[in-house]
Amino acid sequence: MKLFHEHNAEADVILVGGWIMSATLWVFLKILEPDLQIHIFERADAVWYESSDALNNAGTGHSALCELNYTPDKGWKIDTSKADAIVEKFEQSKQFRASLVKQWFFPHGNEFINRVPHMSLVFGKEDVEFLKKRWEAMNKNPLFQDTELTTDRVLLEKRFPLMMSGRDQNQPVAWTRNELGTDVNFGQLTRDMFDYLNQDPHVHIHLHQEIIDLHHKDKKHWELTIKDRSWAWKNTRKMSAAFVFLGSGGMAIPLLAKSGIAWGKKYWGFPVDGQWLICNNPEIVNQHHGKVYGKAWVWSPPMSVPHLDTRIINGRRSLLFGPYAWFTTKFLKKGNRYDLFSSLHLKNIIPMLQVWMKNRWLTKYLIWQATQSKDDRLASLREYYPEAKAQDWYREHAGKRVQIIKDDKEQWWVLQFGTEVVVSEDKSLSALLWASPWASTSVSIILELLSTSFPKQMKSEKRIKTLKEIIPSYWVILREDIDLAKKIRTETHEILWLSKEAFEKKIHWDYE
Repeated sequence: MKLFHEHNAEADVILVGGWIMSATLWVFLKILEPDLQIHIFERADAVWYESSDALNNAGTGHSALCELNYTPDKGWKIDTSKADAIVEKFEQSKQFRASLVKQWFFPHGNEFINRVPHMSLVFGKEDVEFLKKRWEAMNKNPLFQDTELTTDRVLLEKRFPLMMSGRDQNQPVAWTRNELGTDVNFGQLTRDMFDYLNQDPHVHIHLHQEIIDLHHKDKKHWELTIKDRSWAWKNTRKMSAAFVFLGSGGMAIPLLAKSGIAWGKKYWGFPVDGQWLICNNPEIVNQHHGKVYGKAWVWSPPMSVPHLDTRIINGRRSLLFGPYAWFTTKFLKKGNRYDLFSSLHLKNIIPMLQVWMKNRWLTKYLIWQATQSKDDRLASLREYYPEAKAQDWYREHAGKRVQIIKDDKEQWWVLQFGTEVVVSEDKSLSALLWASPWASTSVSIILELLSTSFPKQMKSEKRIKTLKEIIPSYWVILREDIDLAKKIRTETHEILWLSKEAFEKKIHWDYE
């Protein structure tokens, strides 16, 4: 065993959490060393259930085409740095998934991704001016130059009757639209990847298994204590590995605390539940095709930006609106109601109170969301769809999100939004603490993790060549080479059936 340590262990690699991040990491680990013995442990009864399932996330192929919170107004300019980074990362994800479709022949082919335009919608003079400034700033990046801006109400009423009918004629409205947007069923993508993964004799997938403890067995191995949740009585076993990846959603935070690594107790998490309003009425659904993002509600965090989305899940087209936040104490959808309280210890109770005092707006937002009536939720929907009727929509739970609270040298403890990779000093343990757009940028996140944990292996000329075959834009900044960007996009979209011509052929079985 060359990549990690010469000393033999029960497993070379243990991946905690069976979801799209673990599946993506597995692919790259097999590129680095095909004979690695990899064990994957999942707490639930399915690898896709917790975070990757279609309704547990927005399904947006996040590429900054419509997400207004990615381009904050600094006053003197629109900051596009986050949008520029995310669009590059999503291009890598599309290339990677196109390679999987091309090489592995997934049982469902390219059905996990569909062409759905991405749009931004704003109301009022001030926000209309913001959207114009945003459009002008983003057009400096060639990857965004296909975005259309319009304030023409006649054109908007023709294109989007669902959202324009019944709207105040005197209300200023502006839209941007990009045809390159996508809707992604991350649950199906995860299932397809694991179906293929399950054929590898070097990979072992274990369901109903919960990691309840981990520690350094010696300087070269981690020892994990694993509880079998399929048994009525306590039944545990131990397994050691040279490298451990904690990708178990919110549960990665308490496991980090148990690991004993330097950063282990410098994180804490607060869970937030999510809910959608869903419509399956064909007469309504067929009037709307796109993902429409707006400005965040008052006091709301970035994760709660409202959007009205076309979703294509298992061949069925629906509309989703939300997300609405809801208070929870569980770190996972099938978690324990005591997860939040069991994560507390003497060192983080005071910092937790300090963070909440500093971020009272978030408390106010959660209370506002949790106390909303059905009529209140319908009123929010009517900002996007003025003639919405309650009988056409039903409520459904989304996935859990755990907001990271992090030890910060300058501000003591801060509330952190976004995705973060935590690595032990000896690089033998990595943890992923995530928030949107984690799934869309999963390939770049995993490449970053591997570059941190295995820098020598990732710099090998042979492996760089292999990675560039799978991800043509690897080590390239596409916005600086627009000809290459167009070439790669065209090839990728043909394989994934995202070109206009290909999608018109695919549309019949997607919508009928």
